[in-house]
Amino acid sequence: MKFLRLALVAPLLCCFAPLAGAASDRVSTHFSADTVNAPNFEVATETAYMLGIIANPNSYEVAAQFFTARWRWGGVERDSWLQGYNQVYALFMVEPLIRGPENFYYGISVGLRYNFAKPGARFVPYVSGGVGLGWLDSHANIYGAQGQDFTFNILTATGVSYQVNDHLKLNAGVLYQHFSNGGQTDPNPSVNLLGPQIGVTYTY
Repeated sequence: MKFLRLALVAPLLCCFAPLAGAASDRVSTHFSADTVNAPNFEVATETAYMLGIIANPNSYEVAAQFFTARWRWGGVERDSWLQGYNQVYALFMVEPLIRGPENFYYGISVGLRYNFAKPGARFVPYVSGGVGLGWLDSHANIYGAQGQDFTFNILTATGVSYQVNDHLKLNAGVLYQHFSNGGQTDPNPSVNLLGPQIGVTYTY
């Protein structure tokens, strides 16, 4: 449970840290055209392939598809390594389990993403983290499988996006996912996944 509590807090700290650490910087909830390219709204589709790590006896392999909407929410305007903008996001995930006792996972998640953006920069590093819930076809009779269909999930990611033109961005990064039922069954074998992620974003 200590790991679960840490995993819940860490992604949010990663996103709030740039704002908190920039107490002496100018923090704003709006941007002008001569600061950074911070879209008001964007939608993205992203694909990841993740492998099971940390403790679970089943060698999970998961192919994940994410459909995400992001809204701009403040940022750091001053010229420093923290310069950039924050986003609030909501996503829907569809995850066929290529290897493991279960066959599929469907879920939703909400969270924050911080983009380390400079004026005119095409490459923009980012960190993100969120929490949510989901459903899968559990098999409680199999050792190491999930004990019930309903689960909670945690997503954290880091990577870089590339601005192709005024509306199109490509991104690549590394994604970590955790899901378990939060101790509602005993035993409660959690699943921890890690792998690469690529995506396409359309901005408005």
